[in-house]
Amino acid sequence: MTQPHPPRPLPGPPRSAAPSPEAPAVPAADVFAGLTDRPVAEHVAVFEAEHDRLRRELSTIDQL
Repeated sequence: MTQPHPPRPLPGPPRSAAPSPEAPAVPAADVFAGLTDRPVAEHVAVFEAEHDRLRRELSTIDQL
């Protein structure tokens, strides 16, 4: 009996030479890094901005 092949990873979106103007200047994980030093009232704006960025990125998934 033959062994099944492991699933191949799906390719990601093509990388462009220039970064997207919507792309954050810092990696996504660093967006939340300074939250502990900021007032809780400012946390909402940070989360909403990241949510909007992710929504824009995910809206392009059907264009692949």
